[in-house]
Amino acid sequence: AGTQAQTHVVPRSLLVAEEMRSLIVEKGPGPVEDDPDALVKGWLQREVRGGVKTPWIRPRKYWFVLTPDSLDYYSSNEKGARRLGSLVLTSLCSVLWPDRRTYKETGYWSVTVFGRKHCYRLFTEHLNEAVHWVCAVQKVIDSKAPVQTPTQLLMRDVEEHCGSPEVLEQIYRCNPILRYTSSPLYAPLLPFPYGSLDQSAPGPRSYTTLRDEAVKLFNSLQQLESERDPVPLMQGVLQTCLDLPPLVDEIYCQLVKQTTEPPAPGGQGDLHYWQLLTCMSCTFLPSPPVLRFLRFHLDRTESRFPTSEMAKYACFIREALGKTKGRECVPSLEEILVLMRRQEMICTVHCPGAPACSVAISSHTTAEEVAQELVSRLGLSQSPNLFALYEQSRRREQPVGSATLLADVLTSLAGEEREQDPPCRLCFKHYGFLDTDNVPRDSLEFALLFEQAHEMVLRGYVPTSEETLQTLAALRLQSLNSDFSTHAPFPRLEELFPPHVLHARLPAPRRRPPTKCRGARLRAGLLAGGLWGQALAKQRAERDQRLRGRLREEGASTMAAIVEKWKLLQGMGRPEAMAAYVALVREWPGFGSTLFDVDLRAVRPRRGRGRGWGAALTSQVQGSCPSTPPCSRGCPGLTRPLPSAPQVDEIAQLLNTYLASTGARRPQEPAASPPASDPPALPQGLCPTAGPWQHRPPAGSFPS
Repeated sequence: AGTQAQTHVVPRSLLVAEEMRSLIVEKGPGPVEDDPDALVKGWLQREVRGGVKTPWIRPRKYWFVLTPDSLDYYSSNEKGARRLGSLVLTSLCSVLWPDRRTYKETGYWSVTVFGRKHCYRLFTEHLNEAVHWVCAVQKVIDSKAPVQTPTQLLMRDVEEHCGSPEVLEQIYRCNPILRYTSSPLYAPLLPFPYGSLDQSAPGPRSYTTLRDEAVKLFNSLQQLESERDPVPLMQGVLQTCLDLPPLVDEIYCQLVKQTTEPPAPGGQGDLHYWQLLTCMSCTFLPSPPVLRFLRFHLDRTESRFPTSEMAKYACFIREALGKTKGRECVPSLEEILVLMRRQEMICTVHCPGAPACSVAISSHTTAEEVAQELVSRLGLSQSPNLFALYEQSRRREQPVGSATLLADVLTSLAGEEREQDPPCRLCFKHYGFLDTDNVPRDSLEFALLFEQAHEMVLRGYVPTSEETLQTLAALRLQSLNSDFSTHAPFPRLEELFPPHVLHARLPAPRRRPPTKCRGARLRAGLLAGGLWGQALAKQRAERDQRLRGRLREEGASTMAAIVEKWKLLQGMGRPEAMAAYVALVREWPGFGSTLFDVDLRAVRPRRGRGRGWGAALTSQVQGSCPSTPPCSRGCPGLTRPLPSAPQVDEIAQLLNTYLASTGARRPQEPAASPPASDPPALPQGLCPTAGPWQHRPPAGSFPS
């Protein structure tokens, strides 16, 4: 048996230098004959040196013959003409379709064929001829059997003889390509197509061919051995794999190679390879053949070094591979540091009305898992309402998908923190309101409900009068600072009162009618860019300063009115103030809805766009647009709300979640929730006599 195994292994024993070279031997020059196997023949112009930079420099014309094995070109089409070159076609060759941009620049349609050593750039004046050549060459390439590299053949041998330790040791001993090397790599370990078909990748980075990038990545891996801070280099390798997914298997094979029989097992350079392999296992999942080879390598390392750091990394990687499903972002620098220590990350989630919670997460933790843990930790398991995590910033707020990896969310938030003040953060909030009437006032859920209602007011999602908004601001102050005191801390006005109401009081800037005469527009542009430009800029600065002064005056008067209403709440406790606040907001029929910003586009001509909001009423399973802009009142069908594509997906997910929750819960009365009592009566003079939703809304808001 040993003799048979040895005779099977020896033909596969390839030196490193042999793998660097191609197994393809190209044809040499020879006399042309009438080849009955010729598929396509014709005159084409070939770029000999440089490129076709100008239309008046013509490439040289040659006679091309396409056979089932190669693309040859001759000096002429006469019998006995000399063959000038040949490009052998394999499954790794590639061909590019004609490019319209090249045609506009040169007047020729281009056909580019990539081989191992050569690249033929061919040109013709006719598009149909170029397409005919491309289709014929691609058909020949598709007919070829897939080329397998020596590494792939050896991976198959390892899998076949995994139960024979002696044979495996002989395979590793006779094939240096499977073991660590300090020499550079001149060709990738796995087959990649010749040419630059997959070089375009999203992002600011620019890449060359996949083969060149694979060789560059191996050089980067070798730099890890001597790097004091390998984290940025690791992140760069991970980013390249994210941009070019075909390189994921290649990097796995290179890391397995460099961690197999290294000169100093467990040394700093060897551990850097294992740490990058750990980050790869938490970010990308290899193909099944490479995954089997990787798992064999992990088992082999654990059996040879059972108590070493390498064995601990191998155990961690095996567990990670069973959970990894793919990432949208590469790990951040902080996550890479945590993975290098095989630890968990600490995620901070802010809860409105409650202290922030710290949750330990891994690279595979989803938002739904964290939300469920917070529901259990905060004692909200018996609540009929739904909860979720939100990405919150000053500009936007959106729920995090239940299957979204929280590590990707933290990475994206870390990138936005550098650009925004205050920084973005994760919040735990209500996701779907199923029952807002029976929430106990002394519970944490009521505090969450109160904070969410206040956010709706500040964002302008509650259409009501300014006097009611001032009453709500006074109740907010009472809940924060109790009774009025000159020494009490005053929040900023934008934290108590909707800012858009103050801006609506300012006079709208007067717009000049558009100039119809082209000459008048030209003269106006010249004046604006000449001496009058400085005067116009000075006028704009003075106008902006006046508007800011007017805004400060309006803010001061509004704050004074809020303080006067606050003084009338003397003796009201914090729970009563919160209950009164929620009771006022709950009187709006749309309370409990999930609101989305939409564009109101006019159907009739000569109508502009407006910005409004729509709502998906989760408690009634219906969509509603509770308002129409002032220009379309009384004109049914004039406008329609147009949510964006992400909003449509979010609305669909919200409805699916509601339907799933209502199907899982049986309709029954809440057992432990006491009946909601009437809200405390507000002092006389604090609110108007009529109901808060019966007043005419301010400019920019809509009636219910």
